[in-house]
Amino acid sequence: MLQVSKERMTEKIQTWSQFGKLDGGGITRLSLSEAALEARAEFKKRVLALGMTLETDDIGNMYATYPGSEDLPRIVMGSHMDSVRNGGNYDGIYGVLSSLEVAETIIKEKIALRHPITVMVWTNEEGARFEPAMMSSGIVLGKFEKDVMLAVEEVGGGITFGEALEASGYVGDAKNRLNEKDYIAYFEPHIEQGPVLEEANLEIGVVEGVVGMVNYDIILEGVSSHAGTTPQSYRKDALRAASKVILTLWEELSKLDSELVFTTGEIQCKPNIHTVVPNYVKFTLDSRHKDPEVIAQVVKVIENLPKDVYGCKLSYEEHWGRKTIRFDDEMIGFVEGATKELGYSYKPMYSGAGHDAQYVSELLKAVMIFIPSKDGLSHTVVEYSSPEETYNGANVLLNALIHADQEL
Repeated sequence: MLQVSKERMTEKIQTWSQFGKLDGGGITRLSLSEAALEARAEFKKRVLALGMTLETDDIGNMYATYPGSEDLPRIVMGSHMDSVRNGGNYDGIYGVLSSLEVAETIIKEKIALRHPITVMVWTNEEGARFEPAMMSSGIVLGKFEKDVMLAVEEVGGGITFGEALEASGYVGDAKNRLNEKDYIAYFEPHIEQGPVLEEANLEIGVVEGVVGMVNYDIILEGVSSHAGTTPQSYRKDALRAASKVILTLWEELSKLDSELVFTTGEIQCKPNIHTVVPNYVKFTLDSRHKDPEVIAQVVKVIENLPKDVYGCKLSYEEHWGRKTIRFDDEMIGFVEGATKELGYSYKPMYSGAGHDAQYVSELLKAVMIFIPSKDGLSHTVVEYSSPEETYNGANVLLNALIHADQEL
């Protein structure tokens, strides 16, 4: 089996960890920031040195391409280089750097391929500076309107995405966008961002899809009154009611399926004064599962919540959601076959987090490859995957790509 260079793979991780480096470890490399532009410049320098051609599209996505021996559509691989605030050195960037290492191996080892190969960098996947997440892949796949996205101001106020894009120097032509005429398949390597592979002592996750989810706002409305003069029996305390509802949701949702995950990650309490009984609480419920039937059961639990809780009115509204995405079976087969041939232990699995690949899967044959995350941690400065793990994932990508090149 063909293999990449572990030393080169490790060097790439170390080099890109300098762009946006924080004193306490990790990075903050927000989309189109100075640190992100430094990372792009290094990518540009390296792909041009390898003899690849570099194009950008109208929203700054980068495409570095090396020709194949036949006039065939390209096989693309990649991810994103931007991070969340106080993020790590592996989320997103691992997909770019493992793809770059695979391209470097193919070029330097003179591995003959029929299809051209492209290493891709998506703009603004995280949405940490300009919301929403997966903005550029969403524009390419028609999920978001370009003009609306260009007008989005950075979080906290400031310049717009369009202004930052124009200032970046990476605005290209819309004809360069990922499309089904010029491309045939898409690979996205990634860290797992969860504990499953490490806990099971497995080396590779063969990603079969991205789980569906629903996100609801649940609202409790009570009556504000004085914290010292209102007897307990007279109170319509919205926070007390919300606490009861949250515990009820945990109890009921826990009964549905062992793979269902659900989170209350945001709570608003009004008037949020320590001497006043709360009259309003809104909290979120984020719930995810690969089976649409289980998600439907989650919605039923929400719909069956009592409309009056301790004298407080309960209402709810769906904030947003997504359907489960199943990746292409043939592409899954290429990844699984390469993993077996390399002798790596693995697990077929679904991603609980969203990725550009889920949008791309509506356009091209797509698949993802996971490597373990230490302690299951991601979006944090201590995010880590070992040199051996990053090497293993790149080897799977290399050999899966070769299978795709031969069989597509």
